[in-house]
Amino acid sequence: MVFGCVSVTLCLRASVVDLVFACSVKIHTQMPHRDKKQNGQEQPVSLKFLAKYLNLSPATISVVLNDSPTAREIPQQTKDRVMAAVSKFKYRPNVWARSLRRKRSFTIGVLVHEISEGYGALLLNALDNYLLQEGYFYFVVSHRRRPDLLEEYPRMLMERSVEGFIVIDTVLHQSLPLPTVNISGHTKLPGVTNVVLDHELAARMALQHLVGLGHRQIAFIKGQPFSSDSEVRWKATQEVARELSLPIKPELTIQLETNTFSPVLGYPVTQELLSRSTPFTALVAYNDLSAIGAIAAIRERGLRVPEDISVVGFDDIASAAFQNPSLTTVRQPLRQMGATAARILLERLNGAEDPGEVIVKPEFVVRESTCPARAGLQPSSRQRANWQKTSGQNLLRRSDGLSARQRVKVEATSRSVSTKKR
Repeated sequence: MVFGCVSVTLCLRASVVDLVFACSVKIHTQMPHRDKKQNGQEQPVSLKFLAKYLNLSPATISVVLNDSPTAREIPQQTKDRVMAAVSKFKYRPNVWARSLRRKRSFTIGVLVHEISEGYGALLLNALDNYLLQEGYFYFVVSHRRRPDLLEEYPRMLMERSVEGFIVIDTVLHQSLPLPTVNISGHTKLPGVTNVVLDHELAARMALQHLVGLGHRQIAFIKGQPFSSDSEVRWKATQEVARELSLPIKPELTIQLETNTFSPVLGYPVTQELLSRSTPFTALVAYNDLSAIGAIAAIRERGLRVPEDISVVGFDDIASAAFQNPSLTTVRQPLRQMGATAARILLERLNGAEDPGEVIVKPEFVVRESTCPARAGLQPSSRQRANWQKTSGQNLLRRSDGLSARQRVKVEATSRSVSTKKR
């Protein structure tokens, strides 16, 4: 029941069947009755309850809450009243009702190799923001690069009615049963959209920066064989190095092996590089975490970063800017990549064609870990003796927190480095 004098504006639009009421004065309505549960608590409010309370149609409220294109025809005062009522009564849309009505679950399955700080976390954050904005729910599973889990998890997610998959840094050998977007996927498969970085541009940015600073003796840390970007990034690095007439020496190239998301990743391999007889003035790491570990190893050798050895990372994780020195790195626009992957999948679920591949441009961020090249300073005999004495101990200390299997690998590297130093 409505009391008082009310002036009403009637908004008509050909595509809108419902009539939208915008009141120029405050409407005083009688509070609708709320049902109670058996325990005496009030039932959650329904769309019908809100419509009666606001003296608006359910369709009008839905248009406002879903921010549909026709919402532009609704006066801001009416929108404000709807949102105030939603907040007051803690209204939540009935997802199951929506799913049954449209015969859709509005749920996505996300497959990652591991949930950790850095690359994966930034992508998940971007996915979360976009899917939340679009009214989608999602499940996240970590397959840890186990073939059995990669086969089992998609089936389990489908049993939970997901409509599609977003895959992060995972090598797929066959298509998944539902529409799929693979972030950092490089295998062309039917039904799979790959969102990838322009690795040739990334390699060009890093190497031109170092060559411009006078570096010619450059060491490289390659990615693990199981990482989806490893092969593509290394091929791009080799091609750009040839164009720049920059030699890539086998003795200055080493590959990551440990499957961990910790700076200890780059520590033992950099010790190995430093134990070889070929000096270098710059190092290009596979990612920021390995670059941070590399800097620790360089310093413990008695050398300085960047005065003796410049270091370039990759990814631009959140902590890269707060290292000492702050890390020069290739920035993957991970938030953009995550949002792009989510947008493409939702568009495909709504009938859009599969674009096949979407290439994203990197950026290069110059900070404090690089500087002009100078003659490499060899450590003094005292520094060398001290490093040889402590290197194994430091390496083991930095392996704290790893799994037993990962720690065995680190210990083996420690023994190998100590033996070579003798």
